[in-house]
Amino acid sequence: MWLRTLTVIVLSCVFGLISWAFTPNSLALTQIKLFDISYHECPSEIGQGAVTSGTTMAANCYIVTGKAENPTNKTVYDADIFGRIYDANNNPAMQNRNRLGSIAEVPPGISDFEFRISVAANQPTPLKLKKFKATGFSAAVR
Repeated sequence: MWLRTLTVIVLSCVFGLISWAFTPNSLALTQIKLFDISYHECPSEIGQGAVTSGTTMAANCYIVTGKAENPTNKTVYDADIFGRIYDANNNPAMQNRNRLGSIAEVPPGISDFEFRISVAANQPTPLKLKKFKATGFSAAVR
């Protein structure tokens, strides 16, 4: 009986060591600091946009720009950008949307980024850009 118990314990330890040794690296989320956030109107060639939700309404196109700081020594991939955008009256310009865009690759250090948004034409400017941050992966997500 004790031999069988000892065999089970030894085999469990061996399988545990093998699974630990051959486990692939996890794709940890990396926090990316976003700063110097601003926006400007889209160039006329890409500025024609529409906000649709069953009906089409007039929209204004903007390019949001800023700087991203990757504190690691590895490139971060597929970084999702989160934040809040309000109009001049403090009404949400992107209702029920925290994820605003993405950055395909963020190299180590500080780099520039930009993404396009459409805001309903009836929302007054200037827009207020708040609580921007990004998170991405240490390897490309497939």
